[in-house]
Amino acid sequence: MQIIRRLSDLSPALSLWREAGEIIALVPTMGALHAGHLALVQAAKSRADRVVASIFVNPLQFNDPRDLDRYPRQEDEDSAKLISAGCDLLWMPTAEQLYPDGFATNVSVGGVSDRWEGEHRPGHFDGVATVVSKLFVATMPGLAIFGEKDWQQLAVIRRMTADLGLPIEIVGHPTIREVDGLAMSSRNALLSEEERAMAPALYRTMAELSGAICRGGAPQEAIAAAIASLGGAGFGPIDYVAYVDGDTLEPLDQYREGGRLIAAAFLGNVRLIDNISVISDTV
Repeated sequence: MQIIRRLSDLSPALSLWREAGEIIALVPTMGALHAGHLALVQAAKSRADRVVASIFVNPLQFNDPRDLDRYPRQEDEDSAKLISAGCDLLWMPTAEQLYPDGFATNVSVGGVSDRWEGEHRPGHFDGVATVVSKLFVATMPGLAIFGEKDWQQLAVIRRMTADLGLPIEIVGHPTIREVDGLAMSSRNALLSEEERAMAPALYRTMAELSGAICRGGAPQEAIAAAIASLGGAGFGPIDYVAYVDGDTLEPLDQYREGGRLIAAAFLGNVRLIDNISVISDTV
C-alpha cells in the first residue's frame, strides 16, 4: 500500500491507474478505523480496480475545539488495518495542505442540511461539504463509498455531488453494528465501561419505534414514548429522535415508503447518532 502525505505526490500516483483505464474508488475517513470502515474498503474493492482511503481529521466540521482535540488518532494502527484490507493507497494530507493560508471558500448545501444535525451543530455540514469537495477534486474517483450510519451526511454529499455535476457515483454502505446492536463508531472508544453497556439501548429503542410506526401508530406519539424510554435508559440530553423522508430529511407524520428514523443523544459526554430504515410489508 502506498502512503502519500503530500498533495503534490497524489496526482502522479493516481494518473498511472487512470492511464491504465482502472476505476478508482475513494473511501474518506477521519481515522480511528474500525470494522465499519474496513467494510467500506471491501465494498470499494468489489466495485473498483483501485481503492484510495483518506485519513484527515477535518477541523472545519468540529463545533467544539475540545472535541477535535480528543478525537482518536492512531496512524500506525490505521495503516496496518488498511494494508490487511487490501487498500491500494492511503492519503493523509495535513490541514495546511487542504486549507492553505488565505483559504476562503466554503461549500454549503441548503435544504437537506438545515434540520437535525444542522440545527445542533451549526456549520458542521459546511465543513463536511467543503472537505469532501476538496477530496473529490484531488482524487476524482469514479465512485466514493460512505457509511450509512451518518445518514444525513450521506444525503448532503449526494446533494452536493449532484448539484455540482461531479461524475462520481456516491455509494452508501449499510451500518456495521456490534453484536449487541450498537452502531460502530470511532466515538464508542470514548464511552466508559458502564456507558458502553447502556449504549445498545439506542438501537433497541429505535427498532421498537420502527415497529410502532409500521403498525400504524402516530409517529409523534411513538417518538415521545421513545424519548422517554431513552431518558430512562440513561441518555440525555437527547438532541432529536425523528421520522423523516430518507432523501429530503423532512419530517413525516405517517408511515411512508422510504422513511427513516434518525436519532442523536448523549450518553455521558459522548454524543451517539444512529438511524434505521422503516420498512413494512403489511402497511
